Amino acid sequence: MKFSYVNPTQIHFGQGQIETVASSIPTTEKVLVIYGGGSIKSNGVYDQVAKALESHTWQEFSGVEPNTTKETLDKAVAIVKQDGIDYILAVGGGSVIDGSKYVAAAAKYDGEGWDILTGDHQVTDATPIGAILTLPATGSESNMGAVITKAETQDKLAFLAPAVQPKFAVLDPDVMKSLPEKQLINGIVDAWVHVCEQYLTLPTNAMVQDGYAETLLRSLKSLGEQFEQRDNDEWRANLMWSANQALNGLIGSGVPQDWATHMIGHELTALWHVDHARSLAIVQPSLLRNQLQYKRAKLEQMGVNVFGLDKSEDLAERTIYAIEQFYLQLNVPTKLTEHGSDKAAAIDAVIDQLTQHGMVVLGENQSITLEKSREILTEAIA
Repeated sequence: MKFSYVNPTQIHFGQGQIETVASSIPTTEKVLVIYGGGSIKSNGVYDQVAKALESHTWQEFSGVEPNTTKETLDKAVAIVKQDGIDYILAVGGGSVIDGSKYVAAAAKYDGEGWDILTGDHQVTDATPIGAILTLPATGSESNMGAVITKAETQDKLAFLAPAVQPKFAVLDPDVMKSLPEKQLINGIVDAWVHVCEQYLTLPTNAMVQDGYAETLLRSLKSLGEQFEQRDNDEWRANLMWSANQALNGLIGSGVPQDWATHMIGHELTALWHVDHARSLAIVQPSLLRNQLQYKRAKLEQMGVNVFGLDKSEDLAERTIYAIEQFYLQLNVPTKLTEHGSDKAAAIDAVIDQLTQHGMVVLGENQSITLEKSREILTEAIA
């Protein structure tokens, strides 16, 4: 284990913490508030933000969509450049926060913003960002990653840059009260797979990372099993904190990571607009079965330490089945149906996208070739 770890995002966690925005952003800074479809105006969050910013000069940009697009975000980039915005406040879930990271980086670049996603521009400077999390799932509020879609070409790509890591993040579980059940379920699944991507790899004897990952998985499993308690303050707080800790960099420090489920899942979202979390639930069981020879030891460890399964020769297989049942218990499908009736064409479309995006070898062992991706898709697509 050799690694460097720092997480510079200041977290303001708990009820009523939106008021901390007032002191988190200097009053001398001109602020752009970026949000999504407007639900924050009906659930009281917008009013709290406005009160916190009453001593600031600020304006707003709305309409950031789920699986946010470059085309929409470029309009916000123009505002930041033209109006001399000093600070961005992202109010929303992962898509809004990811989108704000793109805006923050692209506003400091004179070229085409998509260059950031293709790697043709390396981000070293960005407009400072703060975040108010309204939908726990991605952990984007305290990490340096973002995923953006280019609608014109159906490309969905990611970038990482320390410069876009939020300076602070407000995590108030009360803002979850108005969330639809489907979004809460997506949050559980998304956080679950984030942990798995950093845990279900190779044995490393990294006791802290493994132990913490297992604690998060057991917590998320319990939250799923106790879904009927979702109107409980403690349930909301535990989901919000679990989702944050799942992808703030800690459990992945010094250990191998996978992320192939995400890379394949992104293509399902780009092509058929499948919810991000649900694309992961579709891909992961098939991928685990396909890569069983490499992942058997960690699957067995997960089976015992997360699901409480007895040791046996087929423990790894039973663990995959338990993961699948966890999703199905939440009414999250594990097979793709959105593609229509032509399965062969759907598989070819995903393989074409993976090829175009350079995703020709994936996984912690680089063992998921395009041929293996095709095998995974053959099982994952109905």
